[in-house]
Amino acid sequence: KFNGANNNGQGGGSDSNGDTPQAFKMGVGAVVGIAGAIWLATGLYIIDPAERGVVTIFGAYSSETGAGPHWNWPSPIGNVIKVNVEQIRNAELGYRSVKNGLSDVGGESLMLTQDENIVDVKLAIQYSISNAAHYVFNHVEPDAALKEITESALREVVGKSKMDFVLTEGRSQVVARVKDLVQSTSEAYKLGIQVSSVNLQDAQPPEQVQAAFADVVKAREDRQRVINEAEAYANDIIPRARGQSARLVEEANAYRDQVTARSEGEASRFTNILTQYKLAPEVTRQRMYLEAVESVLGASSKIMVSSKASNQMLYLPLDKWMTEDAAKRHPSPVNAVDALPASSMQPSPSPSLRDNLRSRETR
Repeated sequence: KFNGANNNGQGGGSDSNGDTPQAFKMGVGAVVGIAGAIWLATGLYIIDPAERGVVTIFGAYSSETGAGPHWNWPSPIGNVIKVNVEQIRNAELGYRSVKNGLSDVGGESLMLTQDENIVDVKLAIQYSISNAAHYVFNHVEPDAALKEITESALREVVGKSKMDFVLTEGRSQVVARVKDLVQSTSEAYKLGIQVSSVNLQDAQPPEQVQAAFADVVKAREDRQRVINEAEAYANDIIPRARGQSARLVEEANAYRDQVTARSEGEASRFTNILTQYKLAPEVTRQRMYLEAVESVLGASSKIMVSSKASNQMLYLPLDKWMTEDAAKRHPSPVNAVDALPASSMQPSPSPSLRDNLRSRETR
C-alpha cells in the first residue's frame, strides 16, 4: 500500500510539473503576440498634404504614397522617407546670404566671357521637388548636384556671350538660357527637381575695373542719347521737307496749268483777231491801238501840263497825288493844271469815234 500510495503521489507530482511548461509557453506566446502587435502598429504613418512618402522594403524602393494615413512594414523590414514636394528651395551661386547682408564667393562668381573679359555674376535659383523617388534614390546630395549643374550652365552661357551683352540688354536672355539648360540637365540626371525661377542678382565687371567700365557705360549712354536726338530731329524735319516739296510741286503744276491756259487763251484770241484783221485791216488796227492805249493809260497816273502856260510858277503836289494813287490802287484822275485850248492838247479818241469804229467793225 505504501508503495502504491507513494507511486500515486509521484504520479500526481508529475502532472503538476507537466502543467508548468505549458503555462509558460502560453505566457510567452501572449507576450510575443502583444509585442508583435505593437511592432506592427508602429508601421502606421501619416503623410501631410505637402509631402510624399517614399516606401522601402529592405532598403529597396517599393512605392510612393500621397497625403493621408498609410501602413508599411516597420523597421528593420520597411521604412518611409517623407519628402516635402511643395517647399520652394533656394540655391545661391556667387554669394551667400548672411545675417548682415551678402557674402561674396569669388571662386563661383568670376566668369570669363566670349570676348575674354571677366565678369562678376551672382545668381539665385528657386526649385521644388517634382519626383520624390528620384530625389531620394538617384543622388546622394541632389541639392549640391543642382548647384553644380547651375554653375556649369551659367559659365557655359556667359562663356558664349560678350561682356556688354551680359551686363546690359542680355540679362533676361542669360537668365532664360540658364533656366532651360539647368532644367534639361536635371531631367537627364533624373534629379526629380523642377526649376521654378532663376534670378540674376548682380552682374558687373570686377572691382578693379569698375571705374573704367562706368566711363564706358556713360559714353555709350551719351552716344545713344545723341542718336535718339538725331532721329527725333530727322523724324521732325523730313516730313516737313516732304510736305514743302509736295506743296512746291503742286504750286508748280498749278502755275504750269495757269500759264498753259493763258497761253492757249492768248493764242485763241490772236487767231480771232487775225480773222477779223483779214476782214477789216484798218478798223481792226485802229481798235487794237485804242485798246492798247486804254489799257496803258488806265493803269497809270497822269498829270498834264500845258507847254504854253504862263510864266507864273505852279505848285504841283506830286508826292501827295502819287501816295494817294498807290493807296487807292486805281489810276488817279487827269488833273488839268491850266486851261488849254483844244488845239494845244494831245487829241484822244472820243466816245463817238470809238462807237463808229466798233459799228464799222461789226458791219
